[in-house]
Amino acid sequence: MTAQHIEPGGPLIPRPERTPAALRVALAQVAPHRLAEMERQKDEAIALAARTGSLGPITQFLETWAVAIEIARTPVTAARLRAAEYTAQSVERSDPAWRAAMDEIHALHAWARKSLADE
Repeated sequence: MTAQHIEPGGPLIPRPERTPAALRVALAQVAPHRLAEMERQKDEAIALAARTGSLGPITQFLETWAVAIEIARTPVTAARLRAAEYTAQSVERSDPAWRAAMDEIHALHAWARKSLADE
């Protein structure tokens, strides 16, 4: 993990390096309930990379989990995502709240990708 000063109300942990091991350690700290999901997706990415002869699946795996951790390491952001996901799953697609929730989910993921790109 990169050395960073942790501000009150800010990220719980420093931003991890984009390696499977560093992302796993970070996930264990901010969202341990997702470790099995991460391991399953890592195995799938490695198998697909081997089958296709491409590193694309591994790169995508690392990007996906870096974004998830970027969101989860800040409690306020993680709470916003959980609320939006709950709403998106709880209302009909015809409900305007569904579109608002999907927009929030998209915005949070875009923010996380931008934050990672700016590092």
